[in-house]
Order: sequence, then structure tokens, then C-alpha cells
Amino acid sequence: MSSLKVAVAQILCEPADLSANLAAHLDAIAKARRQGAELLLFPELSLTDYLAAPDCEKLALRPDAEALMRLAGAARGIAVSAGFIERGEQGRFFNSQGLFGDGKLLTIHRKLNLPGYGALCEDRVYTRGNDLSPTELAPGWHAATLICADAWNPALPWLAALGGASLLLLPAASALGAVGDGFDNPRGWEINLAHTATTYGLPTLFANHCGTRGDAAFWGGSRILDASGHELARAGAAPELIIAELSQADGEAARRRLPTARDSDPALVGALLRNLISNSERVSA
Repeated sequence: MSSLKVAVAQILCEPADLSANLAAHLDAIAKARRQGAELLLFPELSLTDYLAAPDCEKLALRPDAEALMRLAGAARGIAVSAGFIERGEQGRFFNSQGLFGDGKLLTIHRKLNLPGYGALCEDRVYTRGNDLSPTELAPGWHAATLICADAWNPALPWLAALGGASLLLLPAASALGAVGDGFDNPRGWEINLAHTATTYGLPTLFANHCGTRGDAAFWGGSRILDASGHELARAGAAPELIIAELSQADGEAARRRLPTARDSDPALVGALLRNLISNSERVSA
């Protein structure tokens, strides 16, 4: 498949209302399909809304839950990535993003970098994931998912690229002031997204929340970038569906032109990391 028509659904979520949010998902999927989209990305925790203190016992879903099966059923002729609280074993809960296609749940990415700073306390709510594996959507298109703060751990985009990703899905829940101390979230994401797409030649879909809930003011700004970091589409601050077409040839050319992943030498990085850990242990001993 030489090109891929992709979409991002910046929807207005209802806090803790699975039924209302599922309806919004199904509506957005239908609209995206009518416009010819082959892949649709929703924001982080889109089925529950992003909640500082979620009632996980009430809201968490197992992979075979009815709501997820309805999303899977709608994902025919279009791949869909949506966020939910996943119920794990032994009382664990995960901040997860499911990728649906061909009427089934293809894969789940569990958030790896759980923030516990500013107004964020995910490290006290969720269990950290332990896998970062791209999923083949179509020949030549391998999608890796990083959920919000995952993208701020410098190693994770690099590992996604090393793993063979040719497309990055980045669902987020970025609110003004969430980090605190004057950190400019919109500007931070502007830099982060352009840097990652350009450095690794990865077309990127960024889906953020919008609207105000309590003290959380989500600023929207969802966007689609090509493999050179150029913006193809951007949403404003209100609910919006944005669509763009990505070129496989452009991505391959960008990764040849700037072969960051190819030349990054993981063995050297591993040796330097081992030395750093060893030196740190000697200093602290």
C-alpha cells in the first residue's frame, strides 16, 4: 500500500460515561469511514475520559468487554485506535490503547511511562506496561503506539524506530498547567512531535483531548505530521475530525536521508548505559 489515508478524532469526552463516549466513537468512525480514512486515532483513555482519580473497579474493561467488541465490530475497512482502562490480573489496572481492525482487537499497548508530577498521579493508579511492539496495518505500514508521557521518555521513540515502526500513533491527554511551574504544554508538544517525526522519519498522528472538566483545560491541537515533521493537518480547540494522506515512499526517503535508527548503534548505547550504572553504583556505595 503506497499511501495511507489517516484521521484523528478530537472528541469531547464525558467523564466516566462509557456509553456516551462509545457512541461518540462509533459516530466518529462512521464519519471517518465515509471520508475514506483507513486508520483513525482517538485520544488517551478516550472511552472513559482522562480522570485524575478514576473509579477503576467500575470503569476498567477486560479485552473481551462488550464496549471493546462493539468498537472491533465497527472497525471493518478501517483500523481504529482507542484508549481505555484495562483490567488486568491480581487487581492491576493499565492505561491502555487498543488497536482494532478487521472486526477484532489486534493489539493493546499499555502505557510505559506513568507520570507522577505536577497534577498527574498515574503512577499511583496504573501498572506500567512492559512491551513496545509495532503492529503491521498493511504491507509497509507498521504502527507503534506511545501514550502521552511515553513520548517524553527519550528512549521510547528510539526503541519504536529500532523495532521497525514506519508510523507513530500518539494518543494524549494534555491539559494546560498539568505539569506546572510555567511549563508550556502546547509549545512543548510542538517541539516534541516535530523532533520525533523528523529524527526518526516517522509520520505521526497526535490525538489530544479538548474542553474543560473541573480544573483540567484540555487545549486540543491534535495533528498529523509527515515523515519530515511537516504538519499536514491540525485541529483547533474544539471537537474536530482531521484527515490527511501519508506516503510510504516519503517515509522511506526520509529514513534513508536521515538514517537515525540505522546508525544509532544499540550495542554502544548499551555499553555506555552499563558503564553509567556501574559508575553510579560506585559513587553511591
